[in-house]
Amino acid sequence: MLGGMHEDVARCVRAVQSKDARFDGWFFTCVISTGIYCRPSCPVVPPKVENMRFYPSAAAAQQAGFRACKRCRPDASPGSPQWNERADLVGRAMRLIADGVVDREGVPGLAARLGYSVRQIQRQLLAELGAGPLALARAQRAQTARLLIETTSVAMSDVAFAAGFASVRTFNDTVREVFGLVPSELRARASKRQPAAAGSLALRLPFRAPLCPDNLFGHLAATAVPGVEEWRDGAYRRTLRLPHGHGVVALRPQPEYIDCRLTLTDLRDLSAAITRCRWLLDLDADPVAVDDLLRADPMLAPLVEKEPGRRVPRTVDAAEFAVRAVLGQQVSTAAARTHAARLVTAHGEAVDDPAGGLTHLFPDAAALAELDPETLAFPQARRKTITTLISALAAGGIDLSVGSDWHRTRSQLAKLPGFGPWTVETVAMRALGDPDAFVPTDLGIRYAARTLGLPSTPAALTRYAAAWRPWRAYAVQYLWATGDHAINRLPA
Repeated sequence: MLGGMHEDVARCVRAVQSKDARFDGWFFTCVISTGIYCRPSCPVVPPKVENMRFYPSAAAAQQAGFRACKRCRPDASPGSPQWNERADLVGRAMRLIADGVVDREGVPGLAARLGYSVRQIQRQLLAELGAGPLALARAQRAQTARLLIETTSVAMSDVAFAAGFASVRTFNDTVREVFGLVPSELRARASKRQPAAAGSLALRLPFRAPLCPDNLFGHLAATAVPGVEEWRDGAYRRTLRLPHGHGVVALRPQPEYIDCRLTLTDLRDLSAAITRCRWLLDLDADPVAVDDLLRADPMLAPLVEKEPGRRVPRTVDAAEFAVRAVLGQQVSTAAARTHAARLVTAHGEAVDDPAGGLTHLFPDAAALAELDPETLAFPQARRKTITTLISALAAGGIDLSVGSDWHRTRSQLAKLPGFGPWTVETVAMRALGDPDAFVPTDLGIRYAARTLGLPSTPAALTRYAAAWRPWRAYAVQYLWATGDHAINRLPA
């Protein structure tokens, strides 16, 4: 949606007056008579139209002098689906900012990752979002601070630095400006909640309805690597490698949100951990837009009507997923899990998990660079594929980050030995997050195509699927639903 929905005033007014939660995160409503900004679905009586102003980001609203509504908490809206759908500079920049790159590396670090000048990035973000990278990162720090203030008993000085503020004074000033309350008042308002222990947090991750949890959690549970992931007590649990330490997360689907239980070794990783969990579960998607397009195909319509809101299960670590995609080439799901578990046992970093059976972080590229290819129970060609991939990842020769250029990364992967279209597109779909990635050579997709009466050869199916663009990765999820496989249902 180039140009921004916030510029379509009539459409924004209709969304606010109907309290349409689908548009939460797409734009923010500022009320000039009260000085507050809200999400479109705010439960209070809608303001007069002449008092409404619309902004494309919470940061822009804050820069314009508005403070967050205490009722609808607009800073906690689902993210705009644009930043996961778009492959341009602004989309790539927003994904990196959400992952905390500006806090860790500054705006010059963001620019270096994107291959543009600081001035170019600032100009593009200001033009589309009404705020530059520093203001966008500041809005994210404010949201992180509020979460820590309201859900933990951590000392305020520790909250300030964990949220990424350079000083307690800046932290206090920002919280007061954004929320209209000092930190102690925010905590007092939330005092009825049971605070978590230091490093442990209980959060609710919002999403746009509908959401079908079956394929999402079923896929993650069915492919879980022992020691790194598990399904326990109705929740998908896994270890997380984070910028300042590591963590363990438990994600449990609920009708209106995802219950998220995080344990972190360093609270500075809270924002990155939340962002990666949202990315993993594709929670910022716009399922109505996706399903409306796909159900226009009479072959897909019954699948969409049966279980609308399917998401693309992604990953919290793109390099990990790329390695696992190679391990899964031409073998069963069980065999791929076994191969991955061996790598984890031999090269993963041990972690403690008192609440379950998690034992390791998945080894990073530096650790895997030490492996002896002769220990891999693969044919020689597959050994070359995985060792070449690991070498490229360790040397920084392939960018799999959330800010990567999808087309360039595809080209880089395709040059590696053993990387055919299936592996490249699988990585593009689940690691890079390209919503239009497509795997017509996948056996499950070809089986589904035959079952539904669609063209079953890869070339013919690709031509037919042009009508599903730009949502072919979601069409894949619906096609997989035609098979009787554990990835299509929640574990017992």
